[in-house]
Amino acid sequence: MISRAKLCGLALLLALSACAKPADKAGPDKNVIRFSIASTENVSAQQKSWAPFLADFSKQTGLTVQPFFGSNYTALIEAMRFKQTEMGWFTNQSGLEAVRRSGGEVFARTSKPDGPDGYQSVIVVKKGSGLTLDKLLKCDKTLNFAMGDAKSTSGTLAPMTYLFAPRNITPGSCFKTVKNANHEANLFAVAMGQVDAATNNTQSIVRLGTKTAPAAKQTMQNIEVIWRSPTIPEDPMIWRADLDPAVKAKIAKFFFGYGVGDTPEAARQRAILKEIETGPFKHADATHLLPVREMEATELVLEAKNKKDPAAEAKAQAMLDAVHAEQKAKPAF
Repeated sequence: MISRAKLCGLALLLALSACAKPADKAGPDKNVIRFSIASTENVSAQQKSWAPFLADFSKQTGLTVQPFFGSNYTALIEAMRFKQTEMGWFTNQSGLEAVRRSGGEVFARTSKPDGPDGYQSVIVVKKGSGLTLDKLLKCDKTLNFAMGDAKSTSGTLAPMTYLFAPRNITPGSCFKTVKNANHEANLFAVAMGQVDAATNNTQSIVRLGTKTAPAAKQTMQNIEVIWRSPTIPEDPMIWRADLDPAVKAKIAKFFFGYGVGDTPEAARQRAILKEIETGPFKHADATHLLPVREMEATELVLEAKNKKDPAAEAKAQAMLDAVHAEQKAKPAF
């Protein structure tokens, strides 16, 4: 009998093969770059927002750039792992997985179009519901809760690290139901009363606030934030480490020059970048992922302490100490 895990793996591979053609034995066309983007909201809306940037990307590099809109972060990680994509925009946690499992390499990061870099994970509830953080954390299994994708930094890792793990809370045993969906869907679910509370992030809320559709406006009026995490670094841009050096050079020249300067053309490019929720891209490397590795190790330490497992705690603490040592030696860009 085939195990459930093997069936799930087979289903994922079939789903990926339907989204992008696997590379043949001779390797993909060096002039084609398949660029993955997580579908954190309606795909058709994202396609429209990304079209001008992707068109400029193709024109300025001479490469054929093909978007890959993954339904979740695991799909993006596996697509890079099986060489169905060459690069992509990842969250910090999914980016760490892409580096570990998919031959990925951080080369750039996003930036805030306006204001300081960074964002916060949040928990939102319906405005006027009377639901507070203290009531949420009573864990009496009367509330319906929604989280992000399992590989989402703000939707899962940050609230687990900074809110639930320190209190020895497992969402599955705390709430009546726990659902997983993308950020936009979770905001609508809270506003419509389908769930009592949900994780999200400040960027997603700002993005929803820019939309003019009646449903978006109504959602913004019907939600409020009851918890915020510490600041999380901006998202990493990742390419395959084994990508041809000449292709990497073309991509880097485009990314680090796009939207930079005081010319009318640079201003046009910055307007395009703003549509995809970023300012000009900044240089980055593996050290960009140190904060998410710190969150990961911190959660493991807390879990081991709560389970009273000295061996697991020592192992997790060693991981955390190693991250702290790397942070002290981190070069400044």
